[in-house]
Amino acid sequence: MNFKAITLIGLLFLGTGLQVLFADSRPNIIYLMSDDQSSYSMGCYGNSDVKTPNLDRLSSQGVTFDNHYVTTAICMASRATAMTGMYEYKHGCNFSHGEMMTSIWANSYPILLREAGYLTAFAGKFGFELRETPNGPKLELPAEDFDRWGGGPGQTSYDTKKNKSMVAYAKEYPHATLSYGAFSRDFIHASAKSDQPFCLSISFKAPHKPATPDPRFDDVYAGMTFKKPANYGREHGEHFSKQSKQDRQYERFHSWNYSDKYDEVMATYHQQIYAIDVAVGMVREALEEAGVADNTVIIYTSDNGFFCGSHGYGSKVLPYEESTRVPLIIYDPRHANSGKGLRSDALTGNIDFAPTILSLAGLPVPENMDGSNLMALYENPNAELHESLALVNVWGEAATHALGVVTKDMKYLHWGYAAEGFEVTEELYHLGKDPLELTELSGNPEYSPAMQAMRKAYDRHLSDWKKEAVAYNNYQPYGTIFDRETDWSEKEGLFDAKGIEAARKATAEARKTNAVAPKDKGDKANKREDR
Repeated sequence: MNFKAITLIGLLFLGTGLQVLFADSRPNIIYLMSDDQSSYSMGCYGNSDVKTPNLDRLSSQGVTFDNHYVTTAICMASRATAMTGMYEYKHGCNFSHGEMMTSIWANSYPILLREAGYLTAFAGKFGFELRETPNGPKLELPAEDFDRWGGGPGQTSYDTKKNKSMVAYAKEYPHATLSYGAFSRDFIHASAKSDQPFCLSISFKAPHKPATPDPRFDDVYAGMTFKKPANYGREHGEHFSKQSKQDRQYERFHSWNYSDKYDEVMATYHQQIYAIDVAVGMVREALEEAGVADNTVIIYTSDNGFFCGSHGYGSKVLPYEESTRVPLIIYDPRHANSGKGLRSDALTGNIDFAPTILSLAGLPVPENMDGSNLMALYENPNAELHESLALVNVWGEAATHALGVVTKDMKYLHWGYAAEGFEVTEELYHLGKDPLELTELSGNPEYSPAMQAMRKAYDRHLSDWKKEAVAYNNYQPYGTIFDRETDWSEKEGLFDAKGIEAARKATAEARKTNAVAPKDKGDKANKREDR
């Protein structure tokens, strides 16, 4: 054998060795998000009435977070926050405000991971649209920004065949929830054959209204009676602000039948979540079959919670616990803390997802992101991540627009709308002692020091808003609207008349549509999509 042949063979062996040495060992990442799911809908969060075996198993194997909040409790803004790691006023995206700019989308976790060599996929309700400029045309959904796409515009449909990108799954899985499990299965199997890590993001439509459960699970909760939470009913919401009672969240206690058909409504709600649980089982089975389970991190959460009759409210949006505190489970099979059923009571938020996913991928976190790496709590569940988080609502009737601050133990809400018949209202809750928000403490002298501390925290968050809010989509005026020291006479004209009018029309339509109490399964009156 001549020298050239020996050299060639040596180089081939060297190349193979280098390929093994530098093989991409970064973890695969799966981000699973439900829609309108409260933490009390899961067994691992203490509800013995429900059946969520796959989610409970995920909880027992990973770390479960007990104080996880969405910083805006409505799907469009919350999903944009999860993707970008920023508060709503920085990504500038919500109903009646406007779309996300492509310059912000360029720094979202799906884009950054794909640029770094990850295979990426998305399926389900994308939740927001894009523009290149605030006054430019809306763009198509960014299917080309993913290696595989199963997403859809708007609310998408529970009827799989109506979701254009998911039609291939319609015959076997006519209801959309399990179709996303099948999409995940196929992407996992295909990606496992590649030498690239993957990031799969699934946004389930369930259990979002209109309540449309998969009929294959009709027997799961048939005839069930559900225990009502201790804060159920109007008598437990009398101390809430007058402002909070001015939009459809209040009337839906009756129109969505929490007041008179609680068991029937909750059976449907939990049945939809049961289907998600089955889909999660499909995902985990696919990971095992593909041989990548040991190197795949799973994150499970919801875009916001749901009142389900607590305090005599329905829906979400408002900055109370049932609306803003949601489930979060992370499972990292590579970590020594896995398999111990650990829980963390640290304060966490949906601003933390993008930084966490980027950090898992070994990527730097952009300075513009507001969140932190949740894996610090996986390493030490007794550690802390945030002193406080802002809770935002700038959608719907003007009276309900509010800014709040939550810490691990306290919550402060500021309702600044003070037109005729209203006055500025503050609310304070000691969540450590009163997680159901049954006792309002703003006028309690014993809590005066806590009140002052929470006001200062509020002012710090408002200062950030004033400095960092986008210059479009009507976010900058809220720096004044939410200012505790500014008189109402200087605020009243700052509300976006166009946005408020649109919200009023939506509310009027909701009330008109729900004038006759809908049946939760199949009644046309309940087919109106809810934001």
